[in-house]
Amino acid sequence: MLLAALAVPGLARAQPREVALVTGSSTVFPFSRAVAEAVGRAGGGPRVQVASTGTVHGFAQFCRSAGLGAPDVQDASRRITAGEFSLCLRNGVNEIMEIPIGFDGIVVAHRRGLPSPDFTLAQLWLGVARQVPQGGRMVANPYTRWRQISPSLPDWPIRVIGPPPSSGTRDSFVELVLGTACAAAPEVRAVAESAERARLCTALREDGAWTDAGEDDQAIIRQIVEGADGVLGIFGFSFLEAALDRIEGASIEGVDDTAETIASGRYPLARPLYLYVKRPNLDRVPALREFLAEYASERALGREGYLARLGLVPPSPIRLRVIQDTVRDRTIMLRRPG
Repeated sequence: MLLAALAVPGLARAQPREVALVTGSSTVFPFSRAVAEAVGRAGGGPRVQVASTGTVHGFAQFCRSAGLGAPDVQDASRRITAGEFSLCLRNGVNEIMEIPIGFDGIVVAHRRGLPSPDFTLAQLWLGVARQVPQGGRMVANPYTRWRQISPSLPDWPIRVIGPPPSSGTRDSFVELVLGTACAAAPEVRAVAESAERARLCTALREDGAWTDAGEDDQAIIRQIVEGADGVLGIFGFSFLEAALDRIEGASIEGVDDTAETIASGRYPLARPLYLYVKRPNLDRVPALREFLAEYASERALGREGYLARLGLVPPSPIRLRVIQDTVRDRTIMLRRPG
């Protein structure tokens, strides 16, 4: 149904739509799907269609048009960028609600039963960056095993399976790991051109040590479990929670990946998750109102709600009330991101 609506935008604009369309992040997808299923059970049938396309591709679809041929909701594992916001405005999508639904942590997971490493951000950067400092200059990454980076790390081959460029998880990982560690390197600070510094701090390896896995986080988990010792996977905390019988996460800067450390912000790779909603569509797609009301409910987003049981780190009670006010008042973004 989603594909049909997107493929025939003229038809979708010509008549009201019964089904709300949600696209975007694979990390947020399980939570939005659970809310959609709850709305369907209450309404006697499917009322919300949720697709997992990745945050980047999702924003391209969401911002393409203000008409009913485009999605009503964008799931995002990071905040909308200034460029994406401008794209929305150019295409007439100018009343956008921004709803932070809770928190997630990016985990560095390995097969259960292996010794669990404690990575620093700098060690992760040195393992996966395309270029690293050596001898006072930036060179092609020569490391093939983690122990070459530090004797404190396991003697595993460097093989990391991570999200593709279309993923908001990839954007967040690059920002939180590569951006943080790379910017502190004297060899990078010495580069005069800001564009070249940005390139150095965002480029991942292309020699086989890093592999893009697509938008299917379950596929990453299978490769970790079935692969050689020390294969690492990068994905959201909720997927780790669902597979703790097979995988476990490494510590980052001495902090374990738990719901408590993510909610408090102590876990270095914690990040907020978002919904972006076209406010005018609340009057054009009745199911959209039901979807948002269910999402913001205590039974879904509360500390004991069903989304927490799926692995979402929920907002505090105070923050939940702010979310509920945003949904009730249909509050839109008033400032450009960044």
